[in-house]
Amino acid sequence: MITSTKQSEPPLTSNLKNIVIGLILISASLGALGLKPTKRMAERNADINLETLVPLEFAGWKFDKNVIPLQVDPQKQEVIKQTYSQVLSRTYYNERGERVMLSVAYGGDQTDTMQVHKPEACYPAQGFRILKNNEVTLDTGYGNIPAKRLLAQLGSRVEPITYWITIGETVAVDSIKWKLERVKYGLTGNIPDGMLFRVSSIGDDEQAYILQESFIKDLLKSVPLKSRQRLMGNPTL
Repeated sequence: MITSTKQSEPPLTSNLKNIVIGLILISASLGALGLKPTKRMAERNADINLETLVPLEFAGWKFDKNVIPLQVDPQKQEVIKQTYSQVLSRTYYNERGERVMLSVAYGGDQTDTMQVHKPEACYPAQGFRILKNNEVTLDTGYGNIPAKRLLAQLGSRVEPITYWITIGETVAVDSIKWKLERVKYGLTGNIPDGMLFRVSSIGDDEQAYILQESFIKDLLKSVPLKSRQRLMGNPTL
């Protein structure tokens, strides 16, 4: 269930702007003193394996091995390869024949280049137009997290998309919030890892978003607590 919806990239309040600027200045000062982040969170999460983290079957959903994921151009593929240490792409179907495409990308170092695989950039690079781009609060069944819902179109293909990004143990889909979280981790000496979780399907956007929400809840319910925390970060209740 969506508890609230708003257009993406809302205007920042002056207070939040001041916080961001202040933290960036502090971070720069610490960097000048040689107190740069050195603790890589990825080293504590070295056991992450997306192939086993996400089950092939769960709650009536099955992996369709006959569907080949949509390929990006070689140049974009090389950027993704350099940015992420693991990328998982699968299509699942249920007994009603409904299909959901899943893509999960994990990177051990959340730098600015991690933004290149966001659907807002990835889909247009493949020729899609982004018709809608909304930030929502998604009820995962285990708490609420900020997520984005896009509507992409390429010719007659209309693809509704739901995604979120984790940075360390936090979810931050807004670019400014993402940068703020990265600075906050840096001030504690940590280099955060991160994950992009995306689902999409073909067809009417409203029905597709309902299907995607159901798929997400089924998946999160079907994995162990540690895996669930990796996929969705820390939610709010």
